[in-house]
Amino acid sequence: MDNNRFEKMEAKIPHGKVRTRFAPSPTGYMHVGGLRTALYTYLIAKKNDGTFILRIEDTDTARFVEGATDVIIKTLKDAGLNYDEGPDIGGPTAPYTQSERRELYRPYAELLCEKDAAYYCFCEPKEAVDSGQWTGDSEQWPEGDRIKKDPCRDLPYKESKNRVDADTPFVIRMKSPYEGETTVVDVVFGEVTTQNKTLDDMVLLKRDGLPTYNFANVIDDHLMGITHVVRGSEYISSAPKYNLLYKAFGWEIPIYVTVSPVMRDAQHKMSKRDGDPTYDDLINQGYLPDAILNYTALLGWSPGGEREMFTLKEMTEIFDVSGISKAPAIFDIEKLNHFNGEYIRAMSTEDFTEIAKPYICSIIKDEKLSIKDIAGILQARCEKLSDIPDKIDFFDRLPDYDTELFVHKKSKTDKTISLEMLNIARAAFGSLAEWTSESIHDMLISLALEKGIKNATLMWPVRIAVTGKAVTPGGAVEICFILGRDETIRRIDSGIKALLQPGGKAYE
Repeated sequence: MDNNRFEKMEAKIPHGKVRTRFAPSPTGYMHVGGLRTALYTYLIAKKNDGTFILRIEDTDTARFVEGATDVIIKTLKDAGLNYDEGPDIGGPTAPYTQSERRELYRPYAELLCEKDAAYYCFCEPKEAVDSGQWTGDSEQWPEGDRIKKDPCRDLPYKESKNRVDADTPFVIRMKSPYEGETTVVDVVFGEVTTQNKTLDDMVLLKRDGLPTYNFANVIDDHLMGITHVVRGSEYISSAPKYNLLYKAFGWEIPIYVTVSPVMRDAQHKMSKRDGDPTYDDLINQGYLPDAILNYTALLGWSPGGEREMFTLKEMTEIFDVSGISKAPAIFDIEKLNHFNGEYIRAMSTEDFTEIAKPYICSIIKDEKLSIKDIAGILQARCEKLSDIPDKIDFFDRLPDYDTELFVHKKSKTDKTISLEMLNIARAAFGSLAEWTSESIHDMLISLALEKGIKNATLMWPVRIAVTGKAVTPGGAVEICFILGRDETIRRIDSGIKALLQPGGKAYE
């Protein structure tokens, strides 16, 4: 056995340095569970002044989705999870995409064959199916079924190697022990022990020369000096096989941090197929990256205490794997709405105006209307950006509305009172010396006081007349100021005409 052939592959990693990796498969968009895994992986590295690595695990060619790698890279960068090493750092030959590293895996699989920890399997697909050893795929061994023994398992190594040298097609399988047990130590789930007799002889190297996910995962984690592995609970069943591989090579086992799934409800995992949102979906629905990241962090992790809002920097400082729960986390869109609204309200006026501008301009065509002023009445009343168009559509065009909207029981306002109030307000607006929010407010309050009525009795019909809606961002004063004197009076005239017509509708 020539160990020198491996020396050039071994990474020179500083001893004791924490190194973590996010290793997604490019099979589609980034879902919330994947983002959470990436976030926890990032936080462990940065909390310990370590290195965060992105590795694309694309050996499953059947599930590869064109463009998915670009989506993964963009999502991480948009979310602020900047990786220190990855596929687009160092050029196209950077060693972080498995398909570009395919030549390095076979020597390790062959080394295990030499060590009698793996074996060459030459069974043809049809032979495997007919014998009942596999279920249709020559590279899949029935999980937990060790009775039907692979006939290639006991072939002498020299005989197998001769057949390989003669170009006989083969896969390389792990030779799982029949006796004993394997214990996996996990930070979250503790010790998990598996009887070796239940482990299958999993494929390490496929017929096309590519490694399987499980094998490449172990090799790359070792070569890249990965110290902590964050993964979903679906990989717990594979962990004993990983440990047996580490043991066969004589390598140090990394620290496992297993996270439970993110669920839509108590019975169902989140799934894009079932309409659950991906990260991109949430962004397109008007959620802020910081709010998504903050909420995602709390899906299965508790920082302790009552506080819930944290910047990424703050999360890095307080993150501790001891706060990760075994219990599945349920994704609550209403909770995310709350988080997003809080983040929007915490923004500066300038920053909110900038991100809200595309949504506002998709509706507002009148250049005389102030984008900044419209953003100002939205910021305190908006949970997500995509809500904006429906909230402000009345600015662009006064909708047809029924006069029943003028009836407001709480302020004891009916159509007759509303008509009286609109005539009073219309006269006052026409004579107002200057058109500012303060002057409009003071004038309406003075009128209500002069008439001996509640403020709402006057404000309500004005707001209905100028918006045609019962629920608006901002009150009558703010909206009238933004519309301007002429448009406000024109709309009040429209409301008056509607109220004068039996069963009438407002019109422009």
